[in-house]
Amino acid sequence: MEELVRIGSIKAKVSAADWKDAVTKAGSLLVESGDIKKEYIDNMIASVEEYGPYMVITKGFALAHAAPCEAVINDSFSLINLEKGVEFGSPNDPVDVILCMACKDKESHMENMMKIAKRLMAPGAVQALSECEDDVSLYRCINGENEEV
Repeated sequence: MEELVRIGSIKAKVSAADWKDAVTKAGSLLVESGDIKKEYIDNMIASVEEYGPYMVITKGFALAHAAPCEAVINDSFSLINLEKGVEFGSPNDPVDVILCMACKDKESHMENMMKIAKRLMAPGAVQALSECEDDVSLYRCINGENEEV
């Protein structure tokens, strides 16, 4: 299976005070890797503040993203699961798993949305991601059991 999220962009059992902190921590992994500028994290938070918790797309799972912009250097993903779920104000709260998606343009945005949907459509996929105890198991869970780290 194709690698969706690099091991360096994954963190298990992250502690977050609230949804803003959780989105910031997921996005910070992409700042550290040089894939986005901090401005993109600010855009993701501003989007939720303006449009509501649209990024909570299923029970316990948020797809943190904002519109493609110049703050995105490379199309990329990061993934965290949380020690304790956070509230976004969604019927699907609490959120335990956050996948951050950064895209440079609309075409890659749609292509990456399709990749994510395929991975998460499997029954129990979000629950499995939330239960991973370390970065390697989280990596294997999102990328497929047979992937090499």
